[in-house]
Amino acid sequence: MSKKKKKYYTVWKGHKVGVFESWDECKAQINNFEGALFKSFPTFITAKQAFKDDYKTHIGQNKSFASELSPLQLKAIGQPNYNSICVDAASSGNPGNMEYRGVDTKTKKQLFIQGPFKDATNNIGEFLALVHGLAFLKQNNSKYILYTDSKTAMSWIRNKKCNSKLKRNERNKPVFDLVDRAVLWLKKNDYTTTIVKWETKAWGEIPADFGRK
Repeated sequence: MSKKKKKYYTVWKGHKVGVFESWDECKAQINNFEGALFKSFPTFITAKQAFKDDYKTHIGQNKSFASELSPLQLKAIGQPNYNSICVDAASSGNPGNMEYRGVDTKTKKQLFIQGPFKDATNNIGEFLALVHGLAFLKQNNSKYILYTDSKTAMSWIRNKKCNSKLKRNERNKPVFDLVDRAVLWLKKNDYTTTIVKWETKAWGEIPADFGRK
């Protein structure tokens, strides 16, 4: 089994700012902090240098991403619609500890975050993130669109059903309670929000990505 590469996390805006050597340390600075700004880096030196830079140099626009698609393909796909929010999930193991969040696509301002939940999967997180995003936009009477990079979650939303094969147990009861609430919300609520697939190959990682890759 290959050893997981160490990551360093730069926090420009949070309870405390600076460079942190683990995701848990980083998460403690950004949880429940509105508009938190952070990103992972492969070395301490690059993370420290990024902290000295304006955060816009590193996040918000995917400026450093170089797509492998052809110019014609990129032209056909076009640019992201920044009148939007995007959602993503991350899990440490599958199943494992899972969390999800939603951010403003243009500014990366964090709009909501939930977790971590024990013994959950990434697909469940993507599904919950989409339902949370739909409810968030409806509550705010917003006409924004909603981006996700998960085709699986999009299909579950269309069917108004979480098709996970994960078995329920005492450890994952909290997340399945939330799944049941999400399914009920889909069945009881109408919404006009358009859900759109994020074009990772053209635009880079979705802005709601947790930066652990």
